Amino acid sequence: MIDPKRLTETASGQTFVADIVVDVLPVMEPLEADWRCLERNNHLSLHQGYDWCRAWVKTHGNPLAILHGNSNGRSLFILPLEITRHAMVRKASFIATRFTNINTGLFDPAFLQQIESDTAKQLGRQIVQAMTGHADLVHLGNSPLSWRGFTHPLVGLPAVEHQNHAFQLPLLGDFEQTLSQINAKRRRKKYRNQVRKLEASGGFEHIIACGEEQKAWLLDLFFRQKAVRFETLGLPDVFQEPETQAFFQLLLQSEAGGLNVPLELHALRLSGSHHNGKIAAIAGLSRKGDHVICQFGSIDESIAPETSPGELLFWLMIEQCCAEGAALFDFGLGDQIYKRSWCPMETVQHDILLPVTPLGHLAATAERSLTRSKAFIKGHPQLYSALQKLRARSDAQAHDQGKE
Repeated sequence: MIDPKRLTETASGQTFVADIVVDVLPVMEPLEADWRCLERNNHLSLHQGYDWCRAWVKTHGNPLAILHGNSNGRSLFILPLEITRHAMVRKASFIATRFTNINTGLFDPAFLQQIESDTAKQLGRQIVQAMTGHADLVHLGNSPLSWRGFTHPLVGLPAVEHQNHAFQLPLLGDFEQTLSQINAKRRRKKYRNQVRKLEASGGFEHIIACGEEQKAWLLDLFFRQKAVRFETLGLPDVFQEPETQAFFQLLLQSEAGGLNVPLELHALRLSGSHHNGKIAAIAGLSRKGDHVICQFGSIDESIAPETSPGELLFWLMIEQCCAEGAALFDFGLGDQIYKRSWCPMETVQHDILLPVTPLGHLAATAERSLTRSKAFIKGHPQLYSALQKLRARSDAQAHDQGKE
């Protein structure tokens, strides 16, 4: 679509909202060059990166609605959305939002500096107009309104606080300084005890999967370890679907160059005749710029549980990230004790809700109520545990029926 207007700029190069055209594209490829240019901003989420989104699109069949804001041929922003149906409601959400830990969208740095409250509201109206006929509700989930000095350009639009917060560990000048934020003396003592016990039984090794065969093997082992863990806890297995597993396999094959990586598998492998090279813990890390995210993790509870292998693997990974110049180790969404033990930083995220149709207005109201209900339930652990077990049983029954 070509805007009949020409870009209007002030002497300082300011772009007026009236001159911005918002298009909706059903495919990614026409925007690849501009997409990869915008994603270079390291303060924007890696989850909106081209390779991350492409891996999901290749393994899932959801229709796309890629929002592209441009002015006179210059790309100002890209919001990569996919359409899913929930009952009768067509919801447009960030691609792969089920497995994202932070969503920002992609914005031109100069344009970001110009966005004010009125600009954001006008952009919201343009987004709604562009999505007419495509969706009933635009749901921009897991969006921090403030992130590392970056104010979200759509702040001020209707939003509800997400039920889960994210937890981060700032990486300071070196590993010792980093540990000083989180009871360094106790942590060093625990680390020495872990190492002593493992060395006594043959030792251990921190490995990073390399080569297609080792990557595929270790990821499959993660899925198996996680399935056992979910079953033990009576929780639904969010990784069991074949398309989900294929998505992570594709991410492992992507190469971003340098230290940047869409997904990298780390593991703690135990040595000695007793353990014979068994994998006690696995974690999947992503990196963009100086920001590292732990996407997932698993442990084999039958192997040296007294040494807390998952905790030891985090120590080793964080130590390596410090040495490689990272500035933030992100444990991702979800309030868990081990995250709080590592993280002095907690990030509140929001879901931005933009109704497009009357049905979308009803869905947005229901979404806000549901999110607040989830937050209440998660604030009451016994109730949360009971509901999760009911959900797991329901999922297991549906899975068994699908096999018949």
